[in-house]
Amino acid sequence: MDIQLGDRLTMKKAHPCGSKEWEVLRVGMDFRLRCTGCGHVIMIPRSKAEKNIRRIVRADGTEEKG
Repeated sequence: MDIQLGDRLTMKKAHPCGSKEWEVLRVGMDFRLRCTGCGHVIMIPRSKAEKNIRRIVRADGTEEKG
């Protein structure tokens, strides 16, 4: 999966604040993601994140299914 900085990811499960949208802050073996609902920042292994992605909205506005 080609995830880049600034992309917005829609995940299968919601964060406890209720938002399913995350912004990508770092890409590598781990992803650093910021919840767009409450601003909480997490580090998550790439394999776990890729498994839970439903939709990717690119920084330029294009959209992909996960």
